[in-house]
Amino acid sequence: MYLKATILIYIAMKKLIRLLVIYIVPLIIISFNSNAQNEEAFKELKGIIIDANTNDPLMFTDIVIKNSNISTVTNTDGEFLLKIPESFFDGILTFTHLGYEKKEILISSIGENDKIALSPAITELEAISITTTSKEAKDLVIEMLNKKSKLYNTNNTLMTAFYRETIKKRRRNASLSEAVVKIHKQPYDNLKKDYIELVKARKKTDYSKLDTLALKLQGGPFSNLYTDIIKYPEYIFTEEDIPSYNFSYGQSTRINDKLIYVVNFQQKENISTPLYFGKLYIDANTLALTNAVYSLNVSNRELSSQMYVRKKPRKVDVYPTEATYRVNYRTTNGKWHYSYSNISLTFKVNWRGKLFNSIYTLNSEMAITDWEIKDNNMVKTKIDLIRPTTIMTDRASGFSDPRFWGAYNIIEPEKSIESAIKKIQKQLKRT
Repeated sequence: MYLKATILIYIAMKKLIRLLVIYIVPLIIISFNSNAQNEEAFKELKGIIIDANTNDPLMFTDIVIKNSNISTVTNTDGEFLLKIPESFFDGILTFTHLGYEKKEILISSIGENDKIALSPAITELEAISITTTSKEAKDLVIEMLNKKSKLYNTNNTLMTAFYRETIKKRRRNASLSEAVVKIHKQPYDNLKKDYIELVKARKKTDYSKLDTLALKLQGGPFSNLYTDIIKYPEYIFTEEDIPSYNFSYGQSTRINDKLIYVVNFQQKENISTPLYFGKLYIDANTLALTNAVYSLNVSNRELSSQMYVRKKPRKVDVYPTEATYRVNYRTTNGKWHYSYSNISLTFKVNWRGKLFNSIYTLNSEMAITDWEIKDNNMVKTKIDLIRPTTIMTDRASGFSDPRFWGAYNIIEPEKSIESAIKKIQKQLKRT
């Protein structure tokens, strides 16, 4: 089984050529629900997280208001934006990053655009040794996967999340989608699928930059949700697939003063089916998965293309050149849960008979910004729920409103995305 990140490719946005399926998936128009927004007064905090020794920005740093479930994550430039409700003005922010010491700072002491330095965690030599545990790396991974009923949230949970999806042709931004969603997260100890409800969204695509070709990421927020290896192991580590991997120990690290085992994995040489390779970060005490960073082996162009490309024109060859994934977990009251994921897919598009090819990069990320435990009847209706086959429709109006997100927390846009948003705003003013 593989992660659901299907690419639909259109010519002039009209003619659909079926490639791997015998039916045409309809374009689903999404209704936008603007209710349920917290109107409590808030203030915005902006800053950048850096390495105390090198001053390098630290991407994917977790930032949480202590004694709450309100959180965000730094972008690829190490920057963050967090909206603090009035009831937490006198609270504390907690900063955590894999391989670094945890840091706590009074909210009232943080200034505008402060630089906050995190110190690398010191790991003793004996903790680095692969002999720290007597378990084989493969056995450790199997035990980790079997821990979901004990270590992970077993309650129905309603999560608020921010989702961003970009498409670039080479280095030029061609499409930008953003959304606030509600994830109806099912308990980790059952097999029920999660639901996603769309709260607020905006999108702008510049088709002139895509020439006559347009790519659409089918699945949207679901693609990121399925990177939750513990909830959805069937997309990477099925019982049938595990024997196809080689597992080995890497150098241990620390997070929040806890020792973290690092397990490397890659497919065996005699396996031709595209599988994944990467690192699993496992808490040495509980054997909970804290982070995972991995990629798909795309050396077999034909087979890896079949995993992603659902529809394409006859005269176009499309194949992935890179497919990378990241998922982070966070613990609250001793229970772990999904907190952030990032997907980056790069595709090469060759038109038969043409000299030059095109390179497209699709990137999506989703961060949990708040959550609460709900009763068993959490999902009352499916009218406002989106489906895994959904393609977010074009909707640019929100970019003209600088207060579009209101009190909702978002991931601070990196510089290239911020520049794209400014260009969209200028275009909207002209029109």
